[in-house]
Amino acid sequence: MRAMGSVGRNRKPRSLTRHSVLQCCFVFWIIFVSLNTAAQERTGELRVGVTDPSGAVLQAHCEIVSEANHFRLEFETNAEGDYIVKQLPFGSYKLTVERQGFAPFAKLVEVRSQIPMTLGISLTLASRTESITVKETDTLLDTSNTGTAYTLGKLGLQTWLSTTPGRGAIDVVQAQPGWLLEANGVLHPRGAEYGTQYVVDGIPVFENRSPAFAPGEEIDDLQSVKVYTSGIPAQFGRKLGGVVETISERNPARGAHGTAILSGGSFGTLNGYFGGSYFDGRDVFGLSASGSHTDRYLDPPVQQNFTNTATASAFRGSFERDLTQRDRLRLIVSHERVGFLVPNEQVQQAAGQRQERQNEETAGQIAYQHIFFSTWLGSLQARVRDLSANLQSNPESTPIEAFQERGFRDGYVGGSVDAVFPHHELKAGADAIYSAVHEAFSYLITTPDTSIFDPSTPPSFSFAGTGLDREQAFYAQDQMRFKNLSISAGLRFDHYSVRVDESAWSPRLGVAWYTPKLGLVLRASYDRIFSTPAIENLLLSTSADVRMLNQATAQLALRPARGNYYEAGATKELFHKARCSVNYFWRDIQNAGDDDTLLETGISFPTALHSSSIYGAESQIALAEWGPVSAWLNYSFMVAKAQLPVVGGLFLGQDAASLLNSRQTIWVTQDQRHTAHAQVQYQPVRRFWTALGASYGSGLPLELNGESSAMLVAEFGQAVLDRVNLEAGRVRPSFALDVSAGTQLWKRETRAVVLQGDVRNLTNRLNVIDFASVFSGTALASPRAASVRLRLDF
Repeated sequence: MRAMGSVGRNRKPRSLTRHSVLQCCFVFWIIFVSLNTAAQERTGELRVGVTDPSGAVLQAHCEIVSEANHFRLEFETNAEGDYIVKQLPFGSYKLTVERQGFAPFAKLVEVRSQIPMTLGISLTLASRTESITVKETDTLLDTSNTGTAYTLGKLGLQTWLSTTPGRGAIDVVQAQPGWLLEANGVLHPRGAEYGTQYVVDGIPVFENRSPAFAPGEEIDDLQSVKVYTSGIPAQFGRKLGGVVETISERNPARGAHGTAILSGGSFGTLNGYFGGSYFDGRDVFGLSASGSHTDRYLDPPVQQNFTNTATASAFRGSFERDLTQRDRLRLIVSHERVGFLVPNEQVQQAAGQRQERQNEETAGQIAYQHIFFSTWLGSLQARVRDLSANLQSNPESTPIEAFQERGFRDGYVGGSVDAVFPHHELKAGADAIYSAVHEAFSYLITTPDTSIFDPSTPPSFSFAGTGLDREQAFYAQDQMRFKNLSISAGLRFDHYSVRVDESAWSPRLGVAWYTPKLGLVLRASYDRIFSTPAIENLLLSTSADVRMLNQATAQLALRPARGNYYEAGATKELFHKARCSVNYFWRDIQNAGDDDTLLETGISFPTALHSSSIYGAESQIALAEWGPVSAWLNYSFMVAKAQLPVVGGLFLGQDAASLLNSRQTIWVTQDQRHTAHAQVQYQPVRRFWTALGASYGSGLPLELNGESSAMLVAEFGQAVLDRVNLEAGRVRPSFALDVSAGTQLWKRETRAVVLQGDVRNLTNRLNVIDFASVFSGTALASPRAASVRLRLDF
């Protein structure tokens, strides 16, 4: 969410008691246990063993399916009859086991804890009277989840429509209920500004992951994507607008296997991906590399799509070893880089502006897991990472020539311990972040126009600074189950120290009731949140040097946001083939996080508003399978408003003083009342499918701050201006129709060749995302774009 304009265009020691000693002892005990045993993952593990009636081991073909989690995996047990299915999102699964000469076996399995579940299966000899009573539709409902979570599995990810490089995971997430995609791939979960937390293979990432800020995560080597917006477990913190949990492929077939993907399409887009794995039953080696080029990377401000090229590359290597039946070690190294041009509007293009940006990230992580007893598991994870983002401008840039080099070296360590008892699944853990942040920024005004800049603004400026980010947290949570009643309770403590020093306790509570006869789950949840400010350009916005930029300046300390999330909802099974979920939510946040832009540089930095209030409703209808047809429809209604004054950050311009004293209520820029996404897939035969998708948005609010129509036309063109309702103060509704088709050209065992073609925005409709906002600028959604993708599994 963002406040009204406020920048360059004149826009708007106490003694210890016995009780406190006990508290301290409890805190240190939790940290000690955690660090000697941190995964943020909400996934489990199933260890399958297959034998015949005499107890002799059997090799068998198995399949595990969850319709609620969109997860499906086929695998073969080894010569000892064993297989370990890793990283299963929590939920219900149908497991089937088959071997020639034996009766098929089927069982409904519930995965609710990170502690591995062992399942021994004894196949009986073939009998005509044997029948399988477990159906895939038995996994349609998640009967114990007390909050809102949506999961997409590997098959859905593999057939997802081709997207702009760097937006694979982002595009999947924004199609889920409650998620809004603003300009340049910035995700907004239920109206939260920069409040998205990514959890990548169990380790959290808190900075902005949109393509303009950091290398994006693709979906080619992912096993699942899961998102949370309510009932958020206490293990998650710091950024809690919404959580995106991604799991890389963890269940390869035995031996050496690989995947190669080649794709190309409109705007000169080319993509290449190669991933390989080797699994010998104990060790798993993984390696992947990718590269891409496109002439449309960001969302441009004009239809001509000036200066919008990008080239990206990525490398990832992993090693996992089961040291013993109780110990597992996993190592991951990765490197990603993207270089791109910032798209110009018409005036900037005419002046010859060229702005180049480079984002780069190098990371390494280690994870260790140990099973103490059959019901106790401990894990430890650590990561080191270096992230940088740079900007260079040429002398023809207008109205300002800007330069930036920023980044941080990040260290993370976390530990957790899980325990399962009758009716209880307990988890306790702790983690810590240690980061060294550096920022350098300078500008030179090339167009000294007083209608753009305050007269007191100096013609040039430079800044360089370093700082430390210190954050610690610990938590404890319990998932209780009593027949059809599920209760989740948790408590989290956070300490934050970057320019300010604050701490907070955050309780979480949720309840779910399942009525089998009605196929109905009722749920409600409460989440207390403590959300830290964005790290991007935080040093710049809190520097004393910046207060000298002009005579109309306001600078306030940036403090973490605190808020309360409430939700009530229900999920209903429909005719054993589909499910429908409905949720009502309300969020009340104090010191609400926001962002602003420094002069005309496009450099954004964090700010805060007095409070925000967001409420709305969401719904999803998902048809698992009706003959050859499957479908889903996601709809969100949201109202988002904020209360001035500003209470944190840097504000420049003549209206800075008014923003400090105003009590005005404003619509935040994520206040899109109606958002919908839908898809229908038709698969008449096993090796061919086609899909039709659609998306709709009722339009975001805008703020022009006095610009004339002639000025807007000169910058963006008449066709773009026609897509804005100036009287209503909103962008006009957007609509896009997408089509896709794919065919399996060849398949033998685990080897296959698949060809897929996609067309986005089939009608070539001009859709405007944001318009003339000094915060988000003007951004246009993609026109019609076609792509072809060839996938080889071997």
